[in-house]
Amino acid sequence: MLYLFYGPDEVARSEALATLIASLPPEVADLNLSRLDGRRLKLDALVAACEAFPFLADRRLVIVADALKHSKAGKERDELRAYLERVPPICDLIFVEREEVDRRSVLFTYLKKTGETREFLPLEGSALLRWLTERAKRLGARLDTAATQRLVELVGNDTRSLLTELGKLATYAGRGGVISPQAVDLLVQDGQEQNLFAFIDDLGARRLGPALHSARGLLDDGQAPTYIFFMLARQVRILLGTQALAGQRMRADEIAVELGQKPFVVRKAMEQARSFAPGELQQVHDRLLELDIATKTGRIQAETALELFVAEVCTVRR
Repeated sequence: MLYLFYGPDEVARSEALATLIASLPPEVADLNLSRLDGRRLKLDALVAACEAFPFLADRRLVIVADALKHSKAGKERDELRAYLERVPPICDLIFVEREEVDRRSVLFTYLKKTGETREFLPLEGSALLRWLTERAKRLGARLDTAATQRLVELVGNDTRSLLTELGKLATYAGRGGVISPQAVDLLVQDGQEQNLFAFIDDLGARRLGPALHSARGLLDDGQAPTYIFFMLARQVRILLGTQALAGQRMRADEIAVELGQKPFVVRKAMEQARSFAPGELQQVHDRLLELDIATKTGRIQAETALELFVAEVCTVRR
């Protein structure tokens, strides 16, 4: 049997794969399972894995990761496609692709026609909320409706990250407990906030390449560039406030109360503020506002303005 599991939902892909592996007799599962790296796949290695006789079982599994993406067009791909017709019935050959696949390739076309093809897309909307509620039940906790929405706001729809956070929250709530919005705010870090922290770190260290990469990462998160400017200006204001209050010898928890921020945000801000000379953060904030106005009045594209801002900050000497 031929299988193709693909798509960005890593949790759903992994669980579907685990279901197939669980069908092997557990005492000899390792002896009847082969994993191959599709980035360096050789046809003779694939043939040897597929045609090895099962040991105390009626079949064996061969799992190949990312072969469709990395197989070279031409002879290599055509030979792989031809072998798919000869895979013995004692073997289940499973292609696993972490990303979108080329639906025009001969490999995809053949697998789609003759095998079992499953696409694992990210969950959205109500489907994601239902999935979270069910997963919380499996962990022995109940997820409050408002907490479910808050968790999605902070983490997004990355199911692996959501499972990690749910595990922490379920432990905090206890067996049979209710996960509240307050617990989510207490234990779950804002993914976008963490990306902003990384970006400010790169700016403060004047790492031009990484800072540009971080800026593009913020854009890849799906937020509008104008919103990114707003968030950056807000973060710089937190740095300014933290820098001023720390100069008055206030502790991090006291600064957090004064600024209305979480203590870990202030502790991080205290570290980052040290990377900027006196007066420099105010200049950075003013420049952000100038570029924000320029983008809104059409004088410069937002993506270009963001890259210009990075270049200016990273090339200024301390």
